[in-house]
Amino acid sequence: MPDFSLEQELAEDLRDLLKEPRIVGVDEVGRGPWAGPVVAAAVWLDQDALPDSLSGRLDDSKKLSKHAREDICGQLQALASEDKAILALGQAEVAEIDSLNILKASLLAMTRAVARLPFIPDAALIDGNKLPELPCPGRPVIKGDGRSLSIAAASIIAKVSRDGQMAALAQSHPGYGWERNQGYGTAEHRAGIAQLGITAAHRRSFRPIREAE
Repeated sequence: MPDFSLEQELAEDLRDLLKEPRIVGVDEVGRGPWAGPVVAAAVWLDQDALPDSLSGRLDDSKKLSKHAREDICGQLQALASEDKAILALGQAEVAEIDSLNILKASLLAMTRAVARLPFIPDAALIDGNKLPELPCPGRPVIKGDGRSLSIAAASIIAKVSRDGQMAALAQSHPGYGWERNQGYGTAEHRAGIAQLGITAAHRRSFRPIREAE
């Protein structure tokens, strides 16, 4: 289960310069879907204020049910309203995914999430093996959403946000099942493409979409 070990390691490295370094976790969701944006979140957690009942539930968003993610997201937002957490979102749109490629767009979404924090972090833990452009030192962490509580929180915030956006897009583009499949290449989504064609929300740089046009 994730904990604050990585945050504490980074903070210890910075304590010669800073009394209380602020370390954020950053994660993105939506690399694999055929439609919709890629969304990232940056999260700072007050380690002393995080309830055990919540820290014990934080994990890689993919391991959690929809209900659990939404409940945890609500609790994180409540902490943010009490200044015990700070949450920020960033994203890259479909046109940017198609022009840049999905990896660069994912890193751009992370850069934007960190830039939308109301402060410059002292360091950032980034899920994955590559660093986006950051205004602070960063450390990539493979499978970080299962190791760092800050990254796990970011994965949940980003996932809930993107799922909500895909449900809204499903209202504008019915027939693809995006409220259920979030734009992934499921049988329902493929059937929708075969029957209804490609929309402006589809990623035309992805081969299944390019071949369907």
